[in-house]
Amino acid sequence: MPNSHGRFAWHELITTDADAAKAFYPPIMSWTVEPLVDEPNYALLLNDGVAIGGVMPLIGALESRGVPVHWLPYVQVYDVDECARQVVTLGGQVRMPPKEVPTVGCWAVIADPQGAVIGVYEPASNEPVKAGPPRRGDFSWHDLATTDYKAATDFYRALFRWETIQDHDMGPMGIYRLFGQKGVQYGGMFNKPPQISTPNWLSYVRVDDVKQKAQQVEQLGGKIMVPPMEVPGGDWIAQCVDAQGAMFALHTPKAS
Repeated sequence: MPNSHGRFAWHELITTDADAAKAFYPPIMSWTVEPLVDEPNYALLLNDGVAIGGVMPLIGALESRGVPVHWLPYVQVYDVDECARQVVTLGGQVRMPPKEVPTVGCWAVIADPQGAVIGVYEPASNEPVKAGPPRRGDFSWHDLATTDYKAATDFYRALFRWETIQDHDMGPMGIYRLFGQKGVQYGGMFNKPPQISTPNWLSYVRVDDVKQKAQQVEQLGGKIMVPPMEVPGGDWIAQCVDAQGAMFALHTPKAS
């Protein structure tokens, strides 16, 4: 099984105003935007010249199905078709069946048994996801707010080979479970509080200064949902929403 199986590999923004999103995010994350000639409704997001995600408009079938504006993380897998079959046997759903894009790869959108939506991706080439810690402008952390973090752990362990790294007792907020692979942390899972309406994934981007970037989010028309705060271990985070309603988060690791 390729070493990249189970690693977050792509992030896609589905939005009601792609042009606004392409103007909003680059100043905050230091990203650049590259339109696709063959696909006018899709634009790549690049961090230091490396494609890390894309932006697409919420139109057509997605709009008619009532899909909300959102960021969708994708996890690299060794076989999308097999993964989709496994999702069903594990109690999840295939929301968008496997689709192949020539020279790019194959992808699908799934939901876990608790209803959180995530993408799976099999690249056309066998080139592994670049190893090493996230750089500035990379997606660096992923939170799963769910209704049953233990059941979610079992599902993703079977599907992506994710491991429980450590459980943190957050008191009245319950357990925050760190997950990853071979000791490398990818994110955390927890039972959602009442104010989070449905199970969902939240992706964090590494920035140099969470406080400064949070101010920039507001200056550019976004909102701060959770203001800059230090979390156990010394990292800083802030949770935000863009002008179209897509939620994302900022992350500054503890200085080494």
